[in-house]
Amino acid sequence: MTLQATTLPPLRCACSRASRDDQSAPDESGTLKIEGVSKRFKIDQGEIKVLDQIDLTVAPGEFISLIGISGCGKTTLLRLIAGLETSYEGTISIDGKRIDRPSLDRGVVFQEPRLLPWLTVEENVAFGLTGKDRKRNRAIAREHIDLVGLKGFEKFYPAQLSGGMAQRAAIARALVNRPGILLLDEPLGALDALTRIRMQKELLNIWRREKIAMVMITHDVEEAIYLGDKVVIMSSKPGRIRKVIPVGVPRPRDRDNPEFIRIKDEILGEFNLL
Repeated sequence: MTLQATTLPPLRCACSRASRDDQSAPDESGTLKIEGVSKRFKIDQGEIKVLDQIDLTVAPGEFISLIGISGCGKTTLLRLIAGLETSYEGTISIDGKRIDRPSLDRGVVFQEPRLLPWLTVEENVAFGLTGKDRKRNRAIAREHIDLVGLKGFEKFYPAQLSGGMAQRAAIARALVNRPGILLLDEPLGALDALTRIRMQKELLNIWRREKIAMVMITHDVEEAIYLGDKVVIMSSKPGRIRKVIPVGVPRPRDRDNPEFIRIKDEILGEFNLL
Protein backbone atom coordinates (compact mmCIF):
# COMPACT_ATOMS: atom_id res chain seq x y z
CA MET A 1 0.00 0.00 0.00
CA THR A 2 1.28 3.48 -0.86
CA LEU A 3 0.66 6.16 1.74
CA GLN A 4 -0.51 9.59 0.64
CA ALA A 5 1.46 12.75 1.37
CA THR A 6 -1.61 14.25 3.02
CA THR A 7 -1.02 12.00 6.03
CA LEU A 8 2.16 13.86 6.89
CA PRO A 9 2.34 16.09 9.96
CA PRO A 10 3.45 19.71 9.58
CA LEU A 11 7.18 20.20 9.18
CA ARG A 12 8.86 20.73 12.54
CA CYS A 13 12.54 21.29 13.11
CA ALA A 14 14.24 19.18 15.76
CA CYS A 15 17.76 20.10 14.72
CA SER A 16 20.24 21.88 16.93
CA ARG A 17 21.33 24.41 14.31
CA ALA A 18 20.03 27.93 14.79
CA SER A 19 17.32 29.30 12.53
CA ARG A 20 18.25 31.64 9.68
CA ASP A 21 16.00 34.13 11.46
CA ASP A 22 18.34 33.98 14.46
CA GLN A 23 20.18 37.28 14.92
CA SER A 24 23.46 35.59 15.86
CA ALA A 25 26.34 35.99 13.42
CA PRO A 26 26.39 33.28 10.73
CA ASP A 27 29.35 30.99 10.23
CA GLU A 28 31.30 32.43 7.29
CA SER A 29 33.28 29.28 6.58
CA GLY A 30 32.32 27.11 3.63
CA THR A 31 32.53 29.44 0.63
CA LEU A 32 32.36 27.45 -2.62
CA LYS A 33 34.34 28.85 -5.54
CA ILE A 34 34.18 27.56 -9.11
CA GLU A 35 36.89 29.18 -11.20
CA GLY A 36 37.49 28.68 -14.92
CA VAL A 37 36.02 25.18 -14.90
CA SER A 38 35.81 23.30 -18.20
CA LYS A 39 34.96 19.65 -18.70
CA ARG A 40 35.33 17.31 -21.68
CA PHE A 41 34.00 13.81 -22.24
CA LYS A 42 35.65 11.31 -24.55
CA ILE A 43 33.43 9.86 -27.25
CA ASP A 44 34.07 7.59 -30.23
CA GLN A 45 34.79 10.50 -32.54
CA GLY A 46 37.10 12.26 -30.08
CA GLU A 47 36.02 14.64 -27.33
CA ILE A 48 33.03 16.80 -26.58
CA LYS A 49 33.23 19.88 -24.39
CA VAL A 50 30.30 19.95 -21.97
CA LEU A 51 31.38 22.84 -19.72
CA ASP A 52 33.36 25.91 -20.68
CA GLN A 53 34.92 28.45 -18.31
CA ILE A 54 32.38 28.24 -15.49
CA ASP A 55 32.87 30.87 -12.78
CA LEU A 56 30.57 30.95 -9.77
CA THR A 57 30.82 31.72 -6.06
CA VAL A 58 28.35 30.29 -3.54
CA ALA A 59 28.42 32.03 -0.18
CA PRO A 60 27.78 30.17 3.08
CA GLY A 61 24.04 29.69 3.56
CA GLU A 62 23.18 30.87 0.04
CA PHE A 63 20.51 29.15 -2.08
CA ILE A 64 21.43 28.95 -5.77
CA SER A 65 18.93 27.78 -8.40
CA LEU A 66 20.61 26.41 -11.52
CA ILE A 67 18.44 26.36 -14.64
CA GLY A 68 18.99 25.52 -18.31
CA ILE A 69 17.83 23.23 -21.09
CA SER A 70 18.56 19.51 -20.92
CA GLY A 71 22.12 18.72 -21.93
CA CYS A 72 23.66 22.05 -20.89
CA GLY A 73 25.92 20.44 -18.27
CA LYS A 74 24.02 21.24 -15.07
CA THR A 75 24.28 17.72 -13.64
CA THR A 76 27.91 17.45 -14.72
CA LEU A 77 28.67 20.64 -12.80
CA LEU A 78 26.87 19.29 -9.73
CA ARG A 79 28.85 16.05 -9.94
CA LEU A 80 32.09 18.04 -10.07
CA ILE A 81 31.10 19.98 -6.96
CA ALA A 82 30.21 16.71 -5.23
CA GLY A 83 33.60 15.23 -6.15
CA LEU A 84 32.00 12.40 -8.14
CA GLU A 85 33.89 13.62 -11.23
CA THR A 86 37.48 14.69 -10.69
CA SER A 87 38.88 15.17 -14.19
CA TYR A 88 38.37 18.78 -15.27
CA GLU A 89 40.16 22.03 -16.03
CA GLY A 90 40.06 24.91 -13.57
CA THR A 91 39.44 24.86 -9.84
CA ILE A 92 36.55 23.98 -7.56
CA SER A 93 37.31 24.70 -3.92
CA ILE A 94 35.76 25.24 -0.52
CA ASP A 95 37.60 27.81 1.59
CA GLY A 96 40.55 27.49 -0.79
CA LYS A 97 40.79 23.69 -0.55
CA ARG A 98 40.40 21.98 -3.92
CA ILE A 99 37.63 19.40 -4.22
CA ASP A 100 39.14 16.15 -5.46
CA ARG A 101 36.87 13.49 -3.97
CA PRO A 102 33.43 13.01 -2.37
CA SER A 103 33.10 14.25 1.19
CA LEU A 104 30.56 14.26 3.99
CA ASP A 105 30.85 18.06 3.82
CA ARG A 106 28.71 17.88 0.66
CA GLY A 107 25.35 16.14 0.71
CA VAL A 108 23.66 15.08 -2.53
CA VAL A 109 19.96 14.53 -3.29
CA PHE A 110 19.07 13.05 -6.66
CA GLN A 111 15.85 13.22 -8.68
CA GLU A 112 14.98 9.71 -7.49
CA PRO A 113 15.19 9.05 -3.72
CA ARG A 114 17.48 6.03 -4.23
CA LEU A 115 16.57 4.56 -0.85
CA LEU A 116 17.67 1.01 -0.12
CA PRO A 117 14.43 -0.99 -0.35
CA TRP A 118 15.36 -3.55 2.32
CA LEU A 119 16.02 -0.87 4.96
CA THR A 120 13.48 1.14 6.95
CA VAL A 121 13.35 4.94 6.79
CA GLU A 122 15.39 5.12 9.99
CA GLU A 123 17.98 2.66 8.69
CA ASN A 124 18.24 4.49 5.36
CA VAL A 125 18.79 7.83 7.06
CA ALA A 126 21.38 6.37 9.46
CA PHE A 127 23.15 4.41 6.70
CA GLY A 128 25.88 6.97 6.04
CA LEU A 129 26.65 7.85 9.65
CA THR A 130 30.15 7.13 10.82
CA GLY A 131 30.92 5.54 14.17
CA LYS A 132 29.61 2.39 15.80
CA ASP A 133 27.52 3.92 18.56
CA ARG A 134 24.11 2.62 17.50
CA LYS A 135 22.22 4.59 20.14
CA ARG A 136 23.84 7.84 18.99
CA ASN A 137 23.27 7.05 15.32
CA ARG A 138 19.63 6.24 15.96
CA ALA A 139 19.14 9.51 17.85
CA ILE A 140 20.73 11.53 15.02
CA ALA A 141 18.69 9.71 12.39
CA ARG A 142 15.44 10.31 14.28
CA GLU A 143 16.33 13.97 14.75
CA HIS A 144 16.59 14.39 10.98
CA ILE A 145 13.51 12.28 10.29
CA ASP A 146 11.63 14.69 12.54
CA LEU A 147 13.25 17.63 10.71
CA VAL A 148 11.75 16.59 7.37
CA GLY A 149 8.33 15.84 8.84
CA LEU A 150 8.46 12.03 8.85
CA LYS A 151 8.14 11.43 12.58
CA GLY A 152 6.06 8.29 13.05
CA PHE A 153 7.30 6.71 9.82
CA GLU A 154 10.70 5.54 11.10
CA LYS A 155 9.90 1.83 10.68
CA PHE A 156 8.27 2.11 7.25
CA TYR A 157 9.98 0.71 4.17
CA PRO A 158 10.45 2.72 0.92
CA ALA A 159 7.69 0.77 -0.86
CA GLN A 160 5.24 1.98 1.78
CA LEU A 161 5.99 5.67 1.16
CA SER A 162 4.56 8.14 -1.32
CA GLY A 163 6.97 9.89 -3.70
CA GLY A 164 7.09 13.02 -1.57
CA MET A 165 7.71 11.05 1.61
CA ALA A 166 10.52 9.06 -0.01
CA GLN A 167 12.17 12.26 -1.18
CA ARG A 168 11.92 13.67 2.34
CA ALA A 169 13.74 10.59 3.60
CA ALA A 170 16.43 11.12 0.95
CA ILE A 171 16.86 14.73 2.08
CA ALA A 172 17.16 13.61 5.71
CA ARG A 173 19.82 11.07 4.68
CA ALA A 174 21.77 13.80 2.86
CA LEU A 175 21.59 16.12 5.89
CA VAL A 176 22.37 13.57 8.59
CA ASN A 177 26.12 14.23 8.53
CA ARG A 178 25.48 17.99 8.72
CA PRO A 179 27.12 19.00 5.43
CA GLY A 180 28.05 22.60 4.68
CA ILE A 181 26.55 22.36 1.20
CA LEU A 182 23.54 20.41 -0.06
CA LEU A 183 23.49 19.61 -3.79
CA LEU A 184 20.07 18.86 -5.28
CA ASP A 185 19.70 17.42 -8.78
CA GLU A 186 16.08 18.28 -9.61
CA PRO A 187 14.85 16.59 -6.42
CA LEU A 188 11.19 17.53 -6.95
CA GLY A 189 10.95 16.82 -10.66
CA ALA A 190 9.19 13.46 -10.35
CA LEU A 191 6.47 14.69 -7.97
CA ASP A 192 2.91 15.66 -8.85
CA ALA A 193 2.16 19.40 -8.97
CA LEU A 194 0.51 19.72 -5.55
CA THR A 195 3.13 17.65 -3.73
CA ARG A 196 5.86 19.61 -5.51
CA ILE A 197 4.53 22.95 -4.24
CA ARG A 198 4.33 21.59 -0.71
CA MET A 199 7.85 20.19 -0.94
CA GLN A 200 9.16 23.54 -2.19
CA LYS A 201 7.88 25.17 0.99
CA GLU A 202 9.33 22.47 3.18
CA LEU A 203 12.70 22.52 1.42
CA LEU A 204 12.78 26.25 2.09
CA ASN A 205 12.01 25.64 5.77
CA ILE A 206 14.86 23.10 5.99
CA TRP A 207 17.26 25.52 4.29
CA ARG A 208 16.26 28.35 6.63
CA ARG A 209 16.71 26.26 9.75
CA GLU A 210 19.82 24.30 8.78
CA LYS A 211 21.59 27.47 7.56
CA ILE A 212 23.56 25.64 4.88
CA ALA A 213 24.25 26.49 1.26
CA MET A 214 22.11 24.74 -1.33
CA VAL A 215 22.71 24.41 -5.07
CA MET A 216 19.64 23.05 -6.83
CA ILE A 217 19.08 22.07 -10.45
CA THR A 218 15.56 22.64 -11.71
CA HIS A 219 13.72 23.01 -15.02
CA ASP A 220 10.85 24.84 -13.31
CA VAL A 221 11.27 28.61 -13.66
CA GLU A 222 8.84 29.47 -10.85
CA GLU A 223 10.54 26.96 -8.56
CA ALA A 224 13.94 28.50 -9.30
CA ILE A 225 12.67 31.97 -8.34
CA TYR A 226 10.61 30.81 -5.35
CA LEU A 227 13.59 29.06 -3.72
CA GLY A 228 16.73 30.79 -4.89
CA ASP A 229 18.68 33.80 -3.67
CA LYS A 230 20.04 33.82 -7.21
CA VAL A 231 18.98 32.10 -10.43
CA VAL A 232 21.95 30.97 -12.53
CA ILE A 233 21.00 30.49 -16.19
CA MET A 234 23.14 28.14 -18.26
CA SER A 235 23.45 27.97 -22.03
CA SER A 236 24.49 24.81 -23.88
CA LYS A 237 26.97 23.30 -26.34
CA PRO A 238 29.18 23.80 -24.38
CA GLY A 239 27.63 24.68 -21.04
CA ARG A 240 28.35 28.24 -19.94
CA ILE A 241 26.87 30.56 -17.36
CA ARG A 242 24.75 32.89 -19.44
CA LYS A 243 23.34 35.11 -16.72
CA VAL A 244 23.02 35.37 -12.95
CA ILE A 245 19.80 36.98 -11.73
CA PRO A 246 19.53 38.03 -8.05
CA VAL A 247 16.07 37.45 -6.58
CA GLY A 248 15.21 40.38 -4.34
CA VAL A 249 11.62 39.35 -3.62
CA PRO A 250 11.10 39.06 0.16
CA ARG A 251 10.30 35.63 1.60
CA PRO A 252 7.79 34.07 1.85
CA ARG A 253 7.44 34.77 -1.86
CA ASP A 254 4.16 35.44 -3.62
CA ARG A 255 4.20 34.09 -7.17
CA ASP A 256 1.82 36.91 -8.16
CA ASN A 257 4.22 39.58 -6.90
CA PRO A 258 5.02 41.97 -9.82
CA GLU A 259 8.79 41.60 -9.25
CA PHE A 260 8.44 37.80 -9.16
CA ILE A 261 6.60 37.94 -12.49
CA ARG A 262 9.20 40.33 -13.96
CA ILE A 263 12.04 37.95 -13.07
CA LYS A 264 10.08 35.03 -14.51
CA ASP A 265 9.60 36.94 -17.78
CA GLU A 266 13.30 37.82 -17.84
CA ILE A 267 14.28 34.15 -17.50
CA LEU A 268 11.77 33.00 -20.09
CA GLY A 269 13.07 35.70 -22.41
CA GLU A 270 16.58 34.24 -22.13
CA PHE A 271 15.17 31.02 -23.61
CA ASN A 272 13.06 32.86 -26.22
CA LEU A 273 9.88 31.55 -24.61
CA LEU A 274 7.95 34.82 -24.50
